[in-house]
Amino acid sequence: MSEDGDDIGERMNAGARQAEADREANAALILSLRSQGIRSHKVLSAIERVPRRLFLSAALQRHAAMDSALPIECGQTISQPSLVAMMTEALDVQSAHRVLEVGTGSGYQAAILGHLSGEVHSLERYRTLVDLARERLATLKIGSVEVHHCDGLEGLAEKAPFDRIVVTAAGPDIPRPLADQLADGGKLILPLGPKGTVQQLVMVERRGAVLERRVLADVRFVPLVEGVATRL
Repeated sequence: MSEDGDDIGERMNAGARQAEADREANAALILSLRSQGIRSHKVLSAIERVPRRLFLSAALQRHAAMDSALPIECGQTISQPSLVAMMTEALDVQSAHRVLEVGTGSGYQAAILGHLSGEVHSLERYRTLVDLARERLATLKIGSVEVHHCDGLEGLAEKAPFDRIVVTAAGPDIPRPLADQLADGGKLILPLGPKGTVQQLVMVERRGAVLERRVLADVRFVPLVEGVATRL
């Protein structure tokens, strides 16, 4: 075999080894999530199909299987898989639901939501994160997710109402535009509380004009910031 042929063969072998490593890492992650009480087969299947490694920088990819938050670009974080799983399970996303995500970040949760719903709109204020998320979603051939570069606090009125809304950054209260864009019978999940303290992850359900709230867990998230970033 020529040197070029050797190189191609080695790249193919490396790709096969990485694919096997991804399968093993995701299988271990699924076992861990089951042990932590995640029961939804749909959610576990969606998580199993999304290699977390692809949503991390090269230097951090070896930590992809860890159940911990990790830093990503623009000073943001990717949440720990157990928290992503718990939030996704609580949302109870169905295939016909229109889903809004505020705070694309790495695109990891958007990818998981994209395996559960046929229409997901994810909003991100950082252009860098928008571009990276779009590339990762394209690599995974997840066409059900559209990433928008905009102010997440304003929601996406032109696509409202939404059956499910998930917010991946913490604020003092529910942003009014998001509440207004939640469909009757819809569910919205978001962390509430000040920066740098333990916050409460809250589930909000719309019953006509009434928004019913219940607390799911104590969490720590990056702050929800108004506007579109002028840099990054």
